[in-house]
Amino acid sequence: MSVTRITVLTVPDCPNAPLALERITAALDGREADVELVEVGEEAEAARWGMTGSPTVLVDGVDPFAVPSAPASVSCRLYRDEEGRAAGAPSVEELRKALAGAKECCDDDLLDPIGRAGRDRRAPAERGLRAVHQAVLRHFATTGSAPSTPDLEGIAAEAGRIAHDVLAELDAEDFLALDAEGRVRAAYPFSAAETPHRVKLGNGVEAWSMCAIDALGIAAMLDQNIRLAED
Repeated sequence: MSVTRITVLTVPDCPNAPLALERITAALDGREADVELVEVGEEAEAARWGMTGSPTVLVDGVDPFAVPSAPASVSCRLYRDEEGRAAGAPSVEELRKALAGAKECCDDDLLDPIGRAGRDRRAPAERGLRAVHQAVLRHFATTGSAPSTPDLEGIAAEAGRIAHDVLAELDAEDFLALDAEGRVRAAYPFSAAETPHRVKLGNGVEAWSMCAIDALGIAAMLDQNIRLAED
């Protein structure tokens, strides 16, 4: 099993960074993880990392607390706890859920998409293709939705590329599909748009599959029991 990688993105001297690290330690409860604190000082750098305020917590490159359409930002970020109260970092309970979701979907180093396209649809390792493709699949598996381009900038940057270019190449090779604005529309077997096939994963996340066969592919890919509701 791979070690979970947790990245805490903060502006310099962010007063909530120590709180985020403290709660991450509590949520891990002794579990092994690679925890890194990264200081971000400029909007362009925030966009490359997919940071939407300080602190932003990434679990294996994915922001499990992402707000759709939230812009990249070096401003303060607030979170809501289970009772709706604002706080400067995710609660311990929400972090535990995020870590449990990452473990549930990602015990294997790589996710192997299974569905109408068949097995062995892993993208090539070069040029950041596989890393970004895997991050897209993990985002679907842990949140039920597609990542935004800023969510993927940190992963793409590790290969010296920008997310837009990597996504375009993955689209051209049919590992995923983009819409006219360059957003992820589908990453087989997941769909970002509502379909007649709603899947509830074993970790409680609900997602849409491209078709009923792809729904079964999600179960096989994640090695989870699922429930399929066809509308």
